Amino acid sequence: MSKHEQIEQGIARHRRASAMSGAPGQPQSAEPGRLYQLGCRFSEWASDLSAHPFAQLGVIIFCVAWFAFGLTADLLTAALSILAITLSQMVLNRQNEREADAHRRDVAMHAKLDELLIASRRARNDLAGIEDLPEEVIAEIKQERLAAASEEADEANRRLPAASSGS
Repeated sequence: MSKHEQIEQGIARHRRASAMSGAPGQPQSAEPGRLYQLGCRFSEWASDLSAHPFAQLGVIIFCVAWFAFGLTADLLTAALSILAITLSQMVLNRQNEREADAHRRDVAMHAKLDELLIASRRARNDLAGIEDLPEEVIAEIKQERLAAASEEADEANRRLPAASSGS
């Protein structure tokens, strides 16, 4: 089996595994509900607002005012703990959304690079699509390519002195 066929089989296996990795009992293309979308919008708004420097300054002023009025620290501690946990989750949700967008852009970029590899006459088509393979397989292919390039360079260097001595 050629290296190209191995890569194709690895890509096909990876795509089949990715297609089956949806939530159990739920189709992969199911649209999120309205309540979920509303929660996402609120989470996005709250994380953007809480990340603003003035919002952080506002929390500091609120804490100083709390102690200036002589209120108990227990209630403030509890409120700030709940706020920290909630805001941390909102920020993580926002980060996951950004990572999903970045992944989408990466997949699109790899598709474009694959198209260029396939369209180029001198490029090796068997490298198109290797980003879908496991990391170990990619590292193995990279080592093979480096070894092959080193051998080609050594061969070219051996031919170079032979060509120059005949002149």
